[in-house]
Amino acid sequence: MREQKIKIGGIIQNRNLAKIGVMSIPDRPGVAGAIFSALGARGVNISFIVHNIDLNNLDNIVFCVAQQDLRAALEVLNTVKETVGAKEIVYDREVGIVSMFGPHFGERPGIAGVMFSALASAGINILAISTSISSTSCLVDASDMDEAVQALEEAFELP
Repeated sequence: MREQKIKIGGIIQNRNLAKIGVMSIPDRPGVAGAIFSALGARGVNISFIVHNIDLNNLDNIVFCVAQQDLRAALEVLNTVKETVGAKEIVYDREVGIVSMFGPHFGERPGIAGVMFSALASAGINILAISTSISSTSCLVDASDMDEAVQALEEAFELP
């Protein structure tokens, strides 16, 4: 008997993005506010944010901007790097986000596992993950976007 696929609302792609990481920041209040306020003041829109604290209790903030905003974002970050105490700013010029959405993802066990396993089976490395109550998004290399979408279309039932 064939296993039934999990039904989702759909798949969204966001291409032509650059990934930026502000790395090894001392963990304290106000850092994210300083970074994103400075970027906003320069008119740089952010489409994806992931924040974590490493084993040394240092923050790493990874986010995406449109590729055409990469230069402006890096200029801004170089001005706030010392203020926030970041050790390094890293970036990748060509990434994309593949997201799936549907109602009540938070109440439906297994969705994330199926998504991540489908991408892994297609040989796609996930660079970062972000979720909400109704969506799960994976940051991947731009060259993997078509394969990522295809893998998800095969793994899930779409409307």
